[in-house]
Amino acid sequence: MGGWGAFAAALAVFLLSHAIPVRPPVRPWLVARLGLRGYLVAYSLLSLAVLYWLIVAAGAAPYVEVIPPLPILRWVPMILMPVVCLIAVAGMRVCNPLSFGGMGQGPFDPDALGVLAFSRHPLPLALALWSLAHLLANGDLAHVLLFGLFAGFAMLGMRLIDRRKQRDMGRDWHRLAANTRFLSLRHGAELLRPVDMMLAGALFGILLFGHVAVIGVSPMP
Repeated sequence: MGGWGAFAAALAVFLLSHAIPVRPPVRPWLVARLGLRGYLVAYSLLSLAVLYWLIVAAGAAPYVEVIPPLPILRWVPMILMPVVCLIAVAGMRVCNPLSFGGMGQGPFDPDALGVLAFSRHPLPLALALWSLAHLLANGDLAHVLLFGLFAGFAMLGMRLIDRRKQRDMGRDWHRLAANTRFLSLRHGAELLRPVDMMLAGALFGILLFGHVAVIGVSPMP
């Protein structure tokens, strides 16, 4: 199976792989057997594997132009991806009971938020920016559907996570989230921490130089 059929199959598996593992009673069952950290690692690896399949399938789909391939648009990922890497790294390194992905050690301190003062959903925000950057640089129909879905999925996910966390945490959520926002550019300096910047630079370098080997397309403008 190839072309649009392969793309549709990969897209369906992607949606199911993100819908089923997070639903009750599936998530509590998995967490009970894998532990929270094991669940997050397994879920992340599964997501990356399905994401790779989906990106390859989109690249193999028939080309239908939606956004003209303007040379200037190829610069958008090069400009935004260092920021995406920084937000993602900072989001992974904090303890974050308010959203997905925070795997930092130690207790959560609502008076020392770090990157969470910038956004309480750093990983979904990074996914949304990554998606929009690549949508503009890859304007054919399959990639517009792919990256448009990712962007919408990430932005809707922030709302859904808030609703689920409020339901699960009750009044504690309002106390812990009081000084956080969906996005606060006023606290952008919280991203400029030396360790996060070094790790983000290394991640960007890996993505930049590994792009051809993994995806088969050069990211250079």
